[in-house]
Amino acid sequence: MLLIPCPWCGPRDDIEFHYGGEAHVVRPPVPDAVDDASWAHYLFKRANPKGVIAERWMHQHGCRRWFNLLRDTVTHHIIAPYKIGEPTPQSDDA
Repeated sequence: MLLIPCPWCGPRDDIEFHYGGEAHVVRPPVPDAVDDASWAHYLFKRANPKGVIAERWMHQHGCRRWFNLLRDTVTHHIIAPYKIGEPTPQSDDA
């Protein structure tokens, strides 16, 4: 069980949240102008790094707000939550 800190509601059990994938993935500015291979790469290819990564989460059974979270994918250690639009917090673990 993970205890995920929602920026609005505070720490809650991970069962209350929905994982939204990697944060800060840049969408192509004009999707209609992108070829199929590039569009498939945008939709399905992620770096899947080992270590600290910024992720998107939604507090589905709480405030229903999306936020970002720095988490170590190896240890599942949660470093810091931050609201969408805020700068990514610095991590000593990165």
